[in-house]
Amino acid sequence: MKQTLRRGLALACAFAAALISAGAGARTLAEVHSLGAISMCAHPDALPYASKNPEAPGIQVEMGRAIAAGLGVALNTEWVVPRRRVAAANCDLLFDSINDPGIYERPPLLSRPYQKSGLALGLSRGAEPVGHFRELKKGQKIGVMVNSVASVVLGKAGVTTSPYAFQSDMLEDLEKGELYGAAVSAASMSYHIFRHPDSGLKLVNAFDGEPDLTWEVSVGLRRSDQALLDAVNQVLERMLADGTVSRIYARYGVEHRAP
Repeated sequence: MKQTLRRGLALACAFAAALISAGAGARTLAEVHSLGAISMCAHPDALPYASKNPEAPGIQVEMGRAIAAGLGVALNTEWVVPRRRVAAANCDLLFDSINDPGIYERPPLLSRPYQKSGLALGLSRGAEPVGHFRELKKGQKIGVMVNSVASVVLGKAGVTTSPYAFQSDMLEDLEKGELYGAAVSAASMSYHIFRHPDSGLKLVNAFDGEPDLTWEVSVGLRRSDQALLDAVNQVLERMLADGTVSRIYARYGVEHRAP
C-alpha cells in the first residue's frame, strides 16, 4: 500500500514527471552561460503556480526569473499544457518537482528543497477549527478528488468523503456550505482564499505528519550537470536567506513553509 500511495504522488505530479522523462536534454552550466539564458517549462494558466498574465505570472515564473538573475542570464519560458507538446519541450528548470527520486522513472537532478508542500484542509465558513484531519467527526463531509491518495487516507481514517472530478466544483460547494471541508492543494486553497477574502473559508495544515499527503518540492533539472545544480542551489540558498522566496509566495497569498 505504501508503494501504491507513493506512486499516486507521482501521478499527481504527472506534468513535471512527463517533462522530466521526455527525450530532449537540458543544458550544462557552461552551455547556459554561453547561450546567455536558462529555460523553464510552465503551464500557461495555472495560478498560483504559473500564468501568461504579465500582471500575475505565478510563483514558478517569479522563482525562475529570480534564479536566472542570480545566474546572470535571461529566462526563457516554454508554455506547455499537459499531454500536448511534452516530448518536444526542452527546458532546463522544472519547478515544484517532488524531492523524491524514487517516484520518477528517470530521476532528474533535484535542487535543495525550497517549500514544504502537499495537501491542506479547506474548511467552510461555519466549520469548527481542527488541528489534524483525525479530529474530524463522522458525518462532517470532506470533498476529495476522485480516486486520489487523499480519498484513500481519509477513508481509512473513517472520515466521510465526497468525490469530485474537478477541484473548482469542490471549492464552489465548499463556499456554498455543502461541504464541511475539502482536501486540496495547500497553494491552490491559499490562493482561492486570497482571491476571495469574503468567502469565510479557512485553511488548516491538517495533514502534517502524513507522509503520503505532504512532501517537499525542489527544482528539477533534466539530465543536466552537477555544476548547474550547484549553481542553482547557491542561488536558492541566497533567495531563502534574504526572504526572496517568502516574498514571492506572499504575493499570491501562499505561506512559505521552509522544508
